[in-house]
Amino acid sequence: MKTVTKDVLKSTANKLMFDMSDEQYDQLVEEFDILIKQMNLIGEIEGVDTAEPMTFPFDVTNDYLREDVATSPENKDEVLRNAADVVDGQIRLPKVVK
Repeated sequence: MKTVTKDVLKSTANKLMFDMSDEQYDQLVEEFDILIKQMNLIGEIEGVDTAEPMTFPFDVTNDYLREDVATSPENKDEVLRNAADVVDGQIRLPKVVK
């Protein structure tokens, strides 16, 4: 498993275009160390590899959801008129990842 260091976190944060203080990076490294130790402890439990994964402990039905009903699409010109930045008939959004 890859070791989570301050450099790895800074590189990842840079790619996601945000930054934190050194104290926040230190705290995050400590939290990752705790998580990795907990995952290693779980991995030591006998039979954990053969256990069937559980996604949710109860059977749930969603009877309260409405039916999907197809409607006519919105007029493209009306939709684009509300957008702040339109290029070649498409809405331009700010870049969030390098």
